[in-house]
Amino acid sequence: MKTNKIAVIGGTGKSGKYLVQKLLNKGYSLKLLIRNPENFSLQNPLIEIVKGDVRDEAAVYSLIEGCNIVISTLGQPKGEKTIFSDAAKNVIKAMHQYRIKRYIVTTGLSVNTKDDCKNDHVKMATEWMYQNYPETTSDKQKEYQLLSESSLNWTLVRLPLINLTGKSFTTESNLMDCKGENISAADLAEFLVSQIEDSTYIGKSPFVYNI
Repeated sequence: MKTNKIAVIGGTGKSGKYLVQKLLNKGYSLKLLIRNPENFSLQNPLIEIVKGDVRDEAAVYSLIEGCNIVISTLGQPKGEKTIFSDAAKNVIKAMHQYRIKRYIVTTGLSVNTKDDCKNDHVKMATEWMYQNYPETTSDKQKEYQLLSESSLNWTLVRLPLINLTGKSFTTESNLMDCKGENISAADLAEFLVSQIEDSTYIGKSPFVYNI
């Protein structure tokens, strides 16, 4: 897959910053969707900034135009209505418009697929999320459904707690269960970047974790 430019959503977030740095280190050209560009201090000739919000269809179209891969580490903004299915709808629509296929996106442990065989700890964590954050948790499941119904080459990466560290540890991926309680932000970035050229998880939702 020839990669000219990558659209990044959530690139200013906690784990997104590690992703952006990893992509830059590997020499990728990036377009970043940023709500408040005035607060973004990273200067790099490989970065193009698009001001806007992922709920704004026009901003998403502007972001994705001229790119051939989209990667999202979008988080839920505090105090706002849940964002994930709205984001998925806009991204899927724009990607179809520009005939872009590859979409790599992160989500939480709570998302369920038909092939899951979650251990008791992960089942409890999923239940806890539904009890304490019902709207966001349901919306993440809806995002998975939208991706499943799309014709994109999507990969939805399911994650445990992210440790904001540049350190690397042994990392594992698994389609049925999450056997680790954490993933380092550096290892997450490495995995997401690896998916640009790797077709193993196209149309799938792997758990990724440190062991």
